[in-house]
Amino acid sequence: MAKKWVYLFTEGNAQMRDLLGGKGAGVAEMTRAGLPVPPGFTITTEACNAYYASGRQFPEGLWEQVLEALKVIERETGKRFGDPTNPLLVSVRSGAKFSMPGMMDTVLNLGLNDETVKGLIAQTGNERFAYDAYRRFIQMFGKIVLGIDPERFERRLEEKKRQVGAQADTDLTAEHLRDLVEEFKRIVEEETGRPFPSDPYEQLRLAIQAVFNSWMNKRAVDYRNFHKIPHDLGTAVNVQAMVFGNMGWDSGTGVAFTRNPLTGEKELYGEYLPNAQGEDVVAGIRTPKPIAALKEDMPEVYEQFKRYAEMLERHYRDMQDLEFTIERGKLYMLQTRSGKRSAAAAVKIAVDMVHEG
Repeated sequence: MAKKWVYLFTEGNAQMRDLLGGKGAGVAEMTRAGLPVPPGFTITTEACNAYYASGRQFPEGLWEQVLEALKVIERETGKRFGDPTNPLLVSVRSGAKFSMPGMMDTVLNLGLNDETVKGLIAQTGNERFAYDAYRRFIQMFGKIVLGIDPERFERRLEEKKRQVGAQADTDLTAEHLRDLVEEFKRIVEEETGRPFPSDPYEQLRLAIQAVFNSWMNKRAVDYRNFHKIPHDLGTAVNVQAMVFGNMGWDSGTGVAFTRNPLTGEKELYGEYLPNAQGEDVVAGIRTPKPIAALKEDMPEVYEQFKRYAEMLERHYRDMQDLEFTIERGKLYMLQTRSGKRSAAAAVKIAVDMVHEG
């Protein structure tokens, strides 16, 4: 019987940080609490250590367990991985017990290729969105998994915008984005000497390996040495069904604290971007709106988010830092963790929470 390397979000909890990493434990706990979390699974930190122990090979049974867990997500979403008519797309994220620089960033929209992109168009009736998702996927996968200089993609994107007279990324049409997909695939082939991997299972295997490999990259190792964090903690890998914040103006993505991290005031503090995917908020490509604007734009979603924020704060008995996505007016919670705060805020929050009971 092979060791258990893979836990569905429904099988984990907040106490399993050592095994599932911070992110994995957080999403498992939110799933247990009944919040709307897209289904997924976590590959354990032990699997990462075993990967290194066997000369950077997946340990026995790992890949089979990944495929089994994928089948569960397929059942829960009613979509199928690699299916050209109704494709399941996933995100792949690293998640160590502590967050640290140098660790692999997120790959979104994994599972896209020339066939499944057509299925995404059929699913959504939105060609522009589908090619935007595909363009982003090649860009992220190229940079993060294949190690291609991100400037190559960025420059091409900027040239395209100049060519067609587009101010922002959102001004590019489906046709422009379809051209970019082809150009991005060419960049990958020039840089790696091989075509962009079109088999979704190969994409997934390479992305998981890239997370494990990033654990031992120079930045991560230097950071751990400096902070005296042991090297054998390993990183977990989170694989989760995609939800899309870039499906139109009734969609969006954001990050928020359950209290103001500067002053400690009991108010939602953060920002969100309508019609965007997660990396847009972090990358500063467009100017986000304050979270209060969500109250005007989508009052029901705002109320729901506020309720979940209070629920999670009570559950963890601490101020939380939350990530969320809205897909066509439906709210999904993607991450919760303890929020960093100023010293003044820490005192106020601690005192207030005692009074609030």
